[in-house]
Amino acid sequence: MSSPDTPPVFQRCVSPRCGATLPMEDTSFRCPTCGGLMDVAYDWNRLPTPKHLSEFEAKWSRRTTPVDFSGVWRFRELLPFAQTSQILTIGEGQTILQKADVLAQKLGMRPDSLHLQYEGMNPSGSFKDNGMTAAFTHARITGARRAACASTGNTSASLASYCSATGLMRGIVFIGSGKISYGKLAQALDHHALTMQIAGDFDDAMARVQQVARRLGVYLVNSINPFRLEGQKTIMLRVLEALAWEPPDWIIVPGGNLGNSSAFGKAYMELKDLGLVKRIPRLAVINAAGARTFDTLVNEKNIRWNQGNPDSAAIDTFFKDLDAHDGRANTIASAIEINRPVNLVKALRAIEVMNGIVRRADDQEIMDAKALIGAHGLGCEPASAASLAGLIQLREQRIIAPSDRVVCILTAHQMKDPTATVAYHSADQEQFQKVLGVRGVKRASHANRAVQVPNDLEAICGAIELYA
Repeated sequence: MSSPDTPPVFQRCVSPRCGATLPMEDTSFRCPTCGGLMDVAYDWNRLPTPKHLSEFEAKWSRRTTPVDFSGVWRFRELLPFAQTSQILTIGEGQTILQKADVLAQKLGMRPDSLHLQYEGMNPSGSFKDNGMTAAFTHARITGARRAACASTGNTSASLASYCSATGLMRGIVFIGSGKISYGKLAQALDHHALTMQIAGDFDDAMARVQQVARRLGVYLVNSINPFRLEGQKTIMLRVLEALAWEPPDWIIVPGGNLGNSSAFGKAYMELKDLGLVKRIPRLAVINAAGARTFDTLVNEKNIRWNQGNPDSAAIDTFFKDLDAHDGRANTIASAIEINRPVNLVKALRAIEVMNGIVRRADDQEIMDAKALIGAHGLGCEPASAASLAGLIQLREQRIIAPSDRVVCILTAHQMKDPTATVAYHSADQEQFQKVLGVRGVKRASHANRAVQVPNDLEAICGAIELYA
């Protein structure tokens, strides 16, 4: 809690043992005392808060007002760092929670037990817009004129979209060589972001963009920025809204830079403290097997939040060993192809707050799960499908029961990486091997291959009768 002499919104070190603070306007996003991550902190006793989450339903009647139309800012009382006049929105958060009864039945689950939270409906096609509107609002408050990020694709697309739509900042994106899908790169280029492609992977780009931000005073929008995570909290608020404010039993989310995992944990921690939810769902974070840092640290190294004092020596040793062996992430799920998640410590906290678990899925499991999602009404990029791949594992391990209400987060639209989709469903074995085979995908268990027929009416009708 802040003192009466300090503003009710500030930044605080994520470690309770440190607790150092910074003004809300600070853009270093690092603890000045211990170098750790920062939270956006609120003195809720000095801020207006709802008595019940259902109070947000009144915002639906005011949807002609941009801040009430936004699926982020209609919950602004729970991320109250900005005045309404300071908010930058492009209509993000118009997403759906789709009940997936047919898919649930295939997994041996009961009706009304499985829901897919589809973030691909955001303006730039991914969940990143939830955080970007919050980051850009904070950037506007600080007077920033340039904004930058490192990206595997979705962050750069979102950054570029907000820069071009608002016209207030110049966007600069750092991508690794050969580590971005054309669907995402097209967005950054089309929205006229300055695109810097460096030799290396996402982890290299992330290191460089932080150095550039410090040297040139450029506003950093990667999820090390705690204001971005404030926006991503609202994914959970929309889930609750769609479920009539009743928390599900499980939230399953892909684990890349661990921003969503961290944001979800903070959201439920705050909701519980404010008395707005009576119980907290369990969290399952699913790494790609080719980028499994979080899984390794939690399940093999037994690293825990430990009241804000995780075993930093063991974590440092892990990363030194990774460097010594030139360990690089490698997965078809490019959006989570990250070996050095910047939100590792916050995600450890989320696992404790939400009684969470961590699993990993290989590329075969991810692509098969992606095809299952597509066959049941929604399309997503490969990384999104890690959530369903994780659910399939947890059902097989009998950790998730048939009657448990589960929400799988689908983080981005299927057109973010159409090459992987077409390769999976293609009869062209050369394309399959080039795109998928090198990533460990050996079969297309749920392929929907195009049927080749001559340009002849009888042959076409015969093929339809045979296959349909």
